Amino acid sequence: MSDDVLIVRGDEVSSLLAERELEIIEVIRQAYVAHARGQSSLPHSSFLRFPGDAANRIIALPAFLGDGFSVAGLKWISSFPSNVRKGIARASAVLMLNSCESGHVNAILESSLISAKRTAASAALAAQMLTRGRAPRSVGLIGTGVINLEIARFLKAALAISQVVLFDLDSDRARAFAAQVRQSLEIETEIAASLEAVLGSSSLISFATTATSPHVGDLSMCPAGATILHISLRDLTPEVVLACDNVVDDPDHVCRAQTSLHLAEQLKGSREFIRCTLADLCEGVAPPRVNDGKVSVFSPFGLGILDLAVGKLVFDSALATGRGTLIKGFLPSMDGKV
Repeated sequence: MSDDVLIVRGDEVSSLLAERELEIIEVIRQAYVAHARGQSSLPHSSFLRFPGDAANRIIALPAFLGDGFSVAGLKWISSFPSNVRKGIARASAVLMLNSCESGHVNAILESSLISAKRTAASAALAAQMLTRGRAPRSVGLIGTGVINLEIARFLKAALAISQVVLFDLDSDRARAFAAQVRQSLEIETEIAASLEAVLGSSSLISFATTATSPHVGDLSMCPAGATILHISLRDLTPEVVLACDNVVDDPDHVCRAQTSLHLAEQLKGSREFIRCTLADLCEGVAPPRVNDGKVSVFSPFGLGILDLAVGKLVFDSALATGRGTLIKGFLPSMDGKV
C-alpha cells in the first residue's frame, strides 16, 4: 500500500468505534504512558485564526507515537461555533496517518468523531483516577454539544453513571440534548436552571463549552472534594484555578493559547500550582488526590498523540474488516526517477 491511501468516511469511523468505549479508554491510557516515558514527539499545535474573528479557528496537531503504536500523522480540525445556529456541526476534521518507515501517507480519516471520542475517553480516564472509580450520584454537564454527549457515553461505560444534570445557555439546545441522552444512552436527565445549580448538585462536572474567556469565578457551591473535567479550558478564572488541585495532560501544552491555566501561570509567575499529569496518576507516580476537601480540576489541552492512538485503532480495524475506500496510486509514480 506504499502508493495507495485508505479513505475512511465518518459513518465508517462511527461504526468501527461503536461500543468500544472501554477499549478506547485503555488505548488512551497507553498513549499517555508512552508520552510520559518519552516515546513520542509532540510539537505545539498551530492555531490558524482570522483577523477580527476571535471565535473561529483551525488547528493543526502534528505528532508521532511510538511504544507499540508506531504511527505519525496530523490532525487538521476547525472550530466554528456559529455553525450550530446554522444547523451544521461546529467541528470538522481530518486525520492523516503516515508510515514511520517511508513517511508516505497511508490513510485519511474523518476525524471529528475520533477527536470527540479521544477527548471523552481522556475525560473518563481522568474521572476514574480522580474519583478512585466510584460512580457519583449524578454528573453535571455544562455545555450540551457533541463533546459532552460523548463524555456522558464514556462515563457510563467507565463509571456506570445513571443520571446527569445539565445546563446550556440555549434552553432549546439543552432540551434536545436531554432527550438524546435519555433515548440513546438510557441515562436519566435533569435540566438545571443555572450553571451554579449544576455545580451545587454534582460531585463530578464536565465543562465542554465554546467559552473564549473565563466566566466562572466561584466554586464555593461545589461539594467538598468535587472533580471538574475542564475540557474547554477557558471557563475557570485563573484565581479559581490557583485554588484547586490541578491535574493536566501536559504542562507545556496546556499553559499556552490563553487557556485558564496559561492565565494562572501568568498570574502566579510559575507552574507550581500544577500537581501532576494524568499519566502520573495512571503510573502511580502521584496519588489520585492530596486533599479530599479540595476541588480537583483536570485540564487537558488535547494532545495529537491521542488522535493518532484512536486513529490507528480505526485504521487497523478498517483494514481487518475491509472498510474504507482504497485509492490506488494516490501518490505519484516515480517513473524510473531516482
